[in-house]
Amino acid sequence: MIEIPRKQNEQAILVAIDTKEQSRDLVEEHLAELEELANTAGAETILKVIQDKATPDPAFYIGKGKAEELASLAEVNEVNLIIFDDDLSPVQVRNLENLLEKKIVDRSGLILDIFATRAKSKEAKTQVELAQLQYMLPRLTRAWTHLSKQYGGIGTKGPGETQIETDRRMIRTRISLLKEKLVKIESQRNTQSRGRKDFTRISLVGYTNVGKSTLFNLLTNSNVFAEDKLFATLDSTTRMVRLGKNDKILLSDTVGFIRKLPHNLVASFKSTLDEVREADIILHVIDLSHPFFEDQIKVVEQTLNELGCRDKKVVKVFNKVDAVLDRSRIQFVKKHYENNVIISAQRGINISGLNELLTNIIEESFVEEKVDIGLAESKKAATIHSLAEVLSTKYDHKSMHITYRARKETSEKIKKIVYGR
Repeated sequence: MIEIPRKQNEQAILVAIDTKEQSRDLVEEHLAELEELANTAGAETILKVIQDKATPDPAFYIGKGKAEELASLAEVNEVNLIIFDDDLSPVQVRNLENLLEKKIVDRSGLILDIFATRAKSKEAKTQVELAQLQYMLPRLTRAWTHLSKQYGGIGTKGPGETQIETDRRMIRTRISLLKEKLVKIESQRNTQSRGRKDFTRISLVGYTNVGKSTLFNLLTNSNVFAEDKLFATLDSTTRMVRLGKNDKILLSDTVGFIRKLPHNLVASFKSTLDEVREADIILHVIDLSHPFFEDQIKVVEQTLNELGCRDKKVVKVFNKVDAVLDRSRIQFVKKHYENNVIISAQRGINISGLNELLTNIIEESFVEEKVDIGLAESKKAATIHSLAEVLSTKYDHKSMHITYRARKETSEKIKKIVYGR
């Protein structure tokens, strides 16, 4: 993984465009979120700039005049870092760097920087490095502008271009190796997953910093790292949980989503996000106290659709009810969202209601069946005991009559083992 050296508490100016396609309040909220990202990355926001512009300028994103104004603001405030709320093209980055003579970072670059510092496991580090290299490849010319600046035109273009091509080959080779690594990781996950198919699998998803890890720790009695910062959790964590008297479930906590999540990052985290794809039930955790929680719901639902989870059973878990000041919001949620539960993971409010809802949903996926096997077929009987909850076993002179309770998919598997069809 690429470690990005930086001074502590870099000072930054944040820049966004208001295209009038959404409300000004929402644009300001997105910029406030960018400030949170910057803070998580270790930067202190000095100024926020919003440019009214119908479409981004292809050369400078905010237009050359506004870019020149931005250069003056950066100089006066002694700021060396400019962060943009959208992804910039290589051309825009190059032009802005040449004009501003400051470090330019776009939203994807900032998120990748945070992921690089948050990744702890070998898998997460591999995924982040792959995303970083894929992001860097088309922007590689930025790294070699020092050649022409230091020495001047003639005699520098050839070696510079040769070095860039060499670096590109090295990066492409490294990308191939990382992809091979992740294929092996995915294969290992699939092997583990096959052993989990007889359990109900539930995945926690949600916008970043909505309290997923706090809820996960509460439900599993675990101590997964939870912090009031964006992207506190990158690695997928799975625990066995007993729900009610009979039901054992596998509960997984996953990386949080965010608007404009870099495509390369989603692709790189495929093996981690497979926990979501393979889940029987998705718990979509939502921060009910957030002023734009509906916007965050849309972002998560869009990401789930991109992951192929459109037809999954989804329960909306509205968290942080203890922080809601406007109580009419609770009535709004109850009226407009089906299959939901309102809780506070931090305070333990209505967790019993969540458990009851999950128990009822799981119960719908189970069946009671009866099979008849020969007295000598002890291996088949042992298999049924390992796959299902055996409710009763009765014997006659030639057969065992076993009544069991199991998930519908498991029941079909048992019948195939018993009857060979």
